[in-house]
Amino acid sequence: MARPHENPSPDAAAPRVRRTGHPVGGTVPAITGAAAPGVVPGRSRGGSGGGAGAVARSRGIPPTDARNRRISDALEAWFAREARDLPWRRGRTAWSALVAELMLQQTQVSRVVPAFDRFMARFPAPADLARADDETLLTHWAGLGYYRRARLLRAAAAHIDAVCGGTVPRDASALRRLPGVGRYTAGAIASIVFGAREAIVDGNVTRVLARLEARRERADDDAGVRWTWARAESLVRASASPGVFNEALMELGATVCTRAQPACTACPLRRECRAAGLEDAGAPASIPPPKPAAVRRPLHIDAVAVIERGRILLERRPESGLWAGLWQMPARESAKAGGHDALLRWTRDHLPGWRPAAAPLHAFPHATTHRAVVIRVWRGERQATGSGRDRVSSDRVWQRLTVLDERPMSSAHRRAIEHAVALLPAGTRRDRGSA
Repeated sequence: MARPHENPSPDAAAPRVRRTGHPVGGTVPAITGAAAPGVVPGRSRGGSGGGAGAVARSRGIPPTDARNRRISDALEAWFAREARDLPWRRGRTAWSALVAELMLQQTQVSRVVPAFDRFMARFPAPADLARADDETLLTHWAGLGYYRRARLLRAAAAHIDAVCGGTVPRDASALRRLPGVGRYTAGAIASIVFGAREAIVDGNVTRVLARLEARRERADDDAGVRWTWARAESLVRASASPGVFNEALMELGATVCTRAQPACTACPLRRECRAAGLEDAGAPASIPPPKPAAVRRPLHIDAVAVIERGRILLERRPESGLWAGLWQMPARESAKAGGHDALLRWTRDHLPGWRPAAAPLHAFPHATTHRAVVIRVWRGERQATGSGRDRVSSDRVWQRLTVLDERPMSSAHRRAIEHAVALLPAGTRRDRGSA
């Protein structure tokens, strides 16, 4: 189930389960007649609908209601056979669907799978999440990134609890009044959970529909977005089960009609796909045109590992900006790489009684949506005079290495700590009692 700006390719290998129907949206009706799924009656199996006819069809000829029904029937039948067995598809409720949709925004399915059940066990109802503090919330969101979504989900839970009587709204317009819920998420919940005839558009849907109609124009400008929503609406109107169709459309983009290497021979829509009939090299993989590559701003982080008696000094990041409110080792950040002298000056102000070792223990890159991050990990050395151990507060703590999971951290800073602990002398890591 891909989401806007999600890279679905790592999920193509997720397990599939054979089903007779969809667990919530109802069963998928059988396709009548002798034609196999995706095959237009009366069309030879030997061809792919290509050649001059496909090119002519791609020149603005509107799709017919009959073609829309063929597409939706074939896709719903395919999904009944090939849907991946994902945890949010089992015993789905409106609340679990809302949680899954927020988790899946800009996040790969493979990262959401291990987090979903853990989150739902801790927050089985909106009221449970509405009462959670930041530390508890972010700890259970760990590994998903984009932590602002977690706070938006909590705000949505609070609205549901206070305004909606603890029940997730059924219709798309009411859903869109929830914090963090836009047109796509509202349509997904309303259609998949409640069977409403609402369209959805995410990155996977955009790609599938552009190829289906061989549309070479940009998909991410205003005209492209309007066209994609209109095309999705025309198809969901023709579907037997809107929820099944919408989820199938996303599933197709995530597992078959992928960005770089679409598996056209396995596609249930190959007979209807106009891009598949084009004769120029690169089609349909070249459709839609790729977005310009994002320019990531450089960010250099020098993290100082202050470890004593089996404890590590951690500090909390500011409540806004990158990795807001998460924990990390004390760190200097800069747009330009700094040397040891710059870090030494920084530690005099921020870590009195400590200094960085002469050379870093480890360095590694980390990419976020907007930043190209390089993290260097330095061992903190105690100086002869002064002490940094007493400078603790609500935003700076000594944390036992054995219970680091109690503190929510970004994956990058958790990795930095893992390198620091692995490379320090064993005596430094041993817990010798209270600090």
